[in-house]
Formats: sequence, structure tokens, C-alpha cells
Amino acid sequence: MNAPASLNTLMPQRDAEGYLVEPADWNEDIAKVLAAEEDIVMSDDHWSVIRFMRDYYDEHQVAADARFVIKHLEERIGKDARKKLFELFPYGHVKQTCKIAGMKRPRAWSTG
Repeated sequence: MNAPASLNTLMPQRDAEGYLVEPADWNEDIAKVLAAEEDIVMSDDHWSVIRFMRDYYDEHQVAADARFVIKHLEERIGKDARKKLFELFPYGHVKQTCKIAGMKRPRAWSTG
């Protein structure tokens, strides 16, 4: 493990871009540190997306692209889901959600 990222959270090994090397090392305390590094304060909507991304990855072994995440958010908040996704993760939802969710960096992705 790397040096502590906060007083209470030891960060697992990460690649040069800050993604976890081993997604199984992830937990919600690590997610909070990763989110803070992205200048994101986690809300219930953030957590909903992050948990969806983790569940989707566990089931399909790939990161969910924007259309699946938007569909998930629509069930939660309604028709403004696309706009909300980009408000929650303004610097690239896949980049930020994959990082915060503890996934490896996708080789290629669409920003939706």
C-alpha cells in the first residue's frame, strides 16, 4: 500500500493516473479520498452512480457507458438525468466515476 491519503485511509497501489491497480482493494473510504482528489464532495446522487458503476462492472466486467448510467439516474431523478450526470462529474463522467469507483482506467471510452 502507498502512503496514507488521509489520517484514517491507507491507499492501495495506483497507476500513474491515480486509478487503483486492483479494483478489489476499493472501499467507500477510499472512494471518498479519490473523490476529494477530483474536487468532488460525495452526495447521495454521487454514491448512487458510483454504486451502480461497481455493480455494473461486477456483472459485466466492463465499465458502464453514459447511456446506462443516465438510464440508472432517470429512475432516480427523472428526465434531467443526462444534465445531472455531467453536473455530478464535470470533468468526464467515465474518467471520474471509474476512478472514484476504484476501477482500472478504461482503455477507451465515450464521454457520452
